[in-house]
Amino acid sequence: MEQTLTIQQVAEATGLSVHTLRYYERCHLIAPIDRLSNGHRRYSSSDLHWIEFLNKLRLTGMPIRQMQHYAELVRNSPNSTFEERRQILVAHREMVVEQLEQLQANLAVIDWKIQHYSNLEAELRTHENVNTPGKDTPV
Repeated sequence: MEQTLTIQQVAEATGLSVHTLRYYERCHLIAPIDRLSNGHRRYSSSDLHWIEFLNKLRLTGMPIRQMQHYAELVRNSPNSTFEERRQILVAHREMVVEQLEQLQANLAVIDWKIQHYSNLEAELRTHENVNTPGKDTPV
């Protein structure tokens, strides 16, 4: 028998809140979760893997509506929508690559600015050392 997880365990494992997990179930991002006789949710390992995948999509900026469409395709037509699901992921990947390129460009500007300030600080220290009398500098 497969070991199942509580909602708190899944929240801890995924970094999502219990509230978010319940929301994902309400908005059909995840299929209805099995429940014990007392009504407590019990997540399977496949539920956990699916939630981790959804989390990756969300963290990379995929809109909830697009995630819902993808989840619907998986749930309702698992063997006949490979091409459409692949196209959704390809388009999302292209968006992520564009975001990464923009982040790299922004990071380059930040790196330049850090180096600029380091150069100014070094220049200031050099200037202060030249104008500050020291042990070996005649007054």
